[in-house]
Amino acid sequence: MQCFLAFEKDMTGFGTYCHINNHTVKVNGKTVFNKQENAEDDWARQIYKYLKIDYPKFYKMDALSKFTILGTEALKANHPEINNYGDDEIALIFSNCNSSADADIQFQNSYVVDKAPSPSLFVYTLPNILIGEVAIRNKWYGENLFFIRKEFDAAFFKSYCDILLAGNTKACLCGWVESLNNETDVFLFFVEQTKTLPLSVETLNNLYKS
Repeated sequence: MQCFLAFEKDMTGFGTYCHINNHTVKVNGKTVFNKQENAEDDWARQIYKYLKIDYPKFYKMDALSKFTILGTEALKANHPEINNYGDDEIALIFSNCNSSADADIQFQNSYVVDKAPSPSLFVYTLPNILIGEVAIRNKWYGENLFFIRKEFDAAFFKSYCDILLAGNTKACLCGWVESLNNETDVFLFFVEQTKTLPLSVETLNNLYKS
């Protein structure tokens, strides 16, 4: 079965995808928000307020989960048809190269430096916790996978999308999600069975680098 990259009808040739990096949020290659350098809020909270999200649990999350939630919300705002899928029809596939290192370092400091291990930080010392946060937020309970890779691997993502979409899965939310030492590189894309732009390794690589 061939799978396709979701797209908006007035944006032929572009996939439904989101970048959060270099203090910029881009949806389908278009910059929609830039970091405000003099704002009181940090980068994640600025995006949260820009997207007008009302989800208090967000403030308790680690950076990796926050930026994955933000990227997902940006995709949903651009492609509301995502909300039409059943709760078990969307698979979640994510990857990065540093695992949960950001939360790991903070947790280590909580007991080595502060002498008070933080349970709230310990929760996020596994990278797949972000999948749970996305699933809970959206009530998506389909297949889910998290992989550690050296770098963004378009062929790897395509292979897993092909496998899952050949079964009962109707769509895949995929992403390369990195956040370490206040540096963020998030690339999310939404793949469906029956849209117009075929999913290919070349397409994914071009979108990631755009």
